[in-house]
Amino acid sequence: MLTVAESGKLYFVPTPIGNLEDVTLRALRILKEVDLVLCEDTRRAAILFQKYDISTRRESFHDHNKIRRTPAIIERLKNGQALALITEAGTPGISDPGFYLIREAIIEGIQIEVLPGACAAIVGLVGSGLPTDRFIFEGFLPVKKGRKKRLEALRDESRTLIFYESPHRIGRTISDLLQVLGDRRAAWGREISKIHEEYRRGTLSELLAALDEKKPRGEYTLIVAGCDSKKKSYEQHQ
Repeated sequence: MLTVAESGKLYFVPTPIGNLEDVTLRALRILKEVDLVLCEDTRRAAILFQKYDISTRRESFHDHNKIRRTPAIIERLKNGQALALITEAGTPGISDPGFYLIREAIIEGIQIEVLPGACAAIVGLVGSGLPTDRFIFEGFLPVKKGRKKRLEALRDESRTLIFYESPHRIGRTISDLLQVLGDRRAAWGREISKIHEEYRRGTLSELLAALDEKKPRGEYTLIVAGCDSKKKSYEQHQ
């Protein structure tokens, strides 16, 4: 049985990562029923709200204002308001400021409800054709400090690796992975669930070469095979 959004509760509501039809009925209901929707990008949210006739008030909540805004948000929740948080696209709390808010809300004893929904990491993993039984999500690699150290720590990781990357840095990231991890099987999902969705599968060197075919565009979910421990052990004894 469906119930209305509860007062004093914070809802984490996934939104489409591409196609606007990739949203649940429950997500739409909650977005219509809460007192306020916190948005990582209010402009992106406006497109979804217009399509589904959602008139709930929106306010920004992003990396640059999360620390300043969180105390007032907690106070609203304690005063009985029902609030929802949405990210720019996908599930809030994954590589976005949602983590900070949910941590502070839990400390303050606020009720939390996380709705299931779209997540580019999982969609990209399944579409990659690489093992899905065990995997590790690394999100965005550091741009400068700590980048090489992070990659070196993953060299012996046997689980499938998942990364997010922008079109401006995808070439550098694949090149760095190739240098540190070797030429492993890999795949990317680009513009997942959007009009120009594309999957490319092969090895890291083949993906790197593919970037020369056309200028990188859109957001990438990069999947890389884990370390083959048997092969590594064989090579060490040669």
